[in-house]
Amino acid sequence: MKLDDKTIAALAEHLETSELEARDTPKITDDYPQMDWDDAYAIQNELRRRKLARGHRVIGLKAGLTSHAKMKQMGVTTPVFGFMADNYAVPEGGECKVSELIHPKVEPEIAFVTRRALKGPGCHIAAVLAATDFVLPGIEVIDSRYRDFKFDLKSVVADNTSASRFVVGGRAVPVDEVDLRTTGIVLEKNGEPVAFGAGAAVLGHPAAAIAMLANHLGARGEEIPAGTLILSGGITEAVAVKAGDAVTLKVQGMGSVGLRFV
Repeated sequence: MKLDDKTIAALAEHLETSELEARDTPKITDDYPQMDWDDAYAIQNELRRRKLARGHRVIGLKAGLTSHAKMKQMGVTTPVFGFMADNYAVPEGGECKVSELIHPKVEPEIAFVTRRALKGPGCHIAAVLAATDFVLPGIEVIDSRYRDFKFDLKSVVADNTSASRFVVGGRAVPVDEVDLRTTGIVLEKNGEPVAFGAGAAVLGHPAAAIAMLANHLGARGEEIPAGTLILSGGITEAVAVKAGDAVTLKVQGMGSVGLRFV
């Protein structure tokens, strides 16, 4: 690690304040170019500690930047991982207040729910599928705290991978009843299709993102607990939204889920 505990705490407070006040900030590596991966995840962990101290709960995990489309869009080459707090959850068909966000975008995803714990190292797709209870459609609303959505990987990790809101719904499907590689999706905004894709866009198989998350946590002595909701990453590029927009994700064999921006 390159940063001391005081700096890590101050940067976590800065990023959380940006989130709570819905105002952007330059990426933190502009001022701390020496920060390393351990620093980035330490800042994210401090963000999580701050949320827990304010009475929130962690209700899920997420992988980000897992598709080639997203990597190209954001100019990065490696997936990242974060957490989802209870105040991020939007009910199916519910409202998302744009005034609480900076520059929101939506991503179509396949969500996993585990029935038993997963732990690396050595976790692989087959292990993920064996440990998965069911999968279902999910929309993640990402909202980087960084100005103009411009960041590097370490900055976005520190910012909890742009997590802000999410919704899951549709039909929960046992994982052995679907080929997640070929499962097709359509993302609609205001009734018009705006993005198309299939599960294979996420690292060749969405479960690969879950395996990478388990291995990432395993290297830190942690695991994915049984009963965990995990967003496996955007299948397509993120789509910008504004107040008045209604977004629906249709997933082959799993129905649909949606939310409205107000």
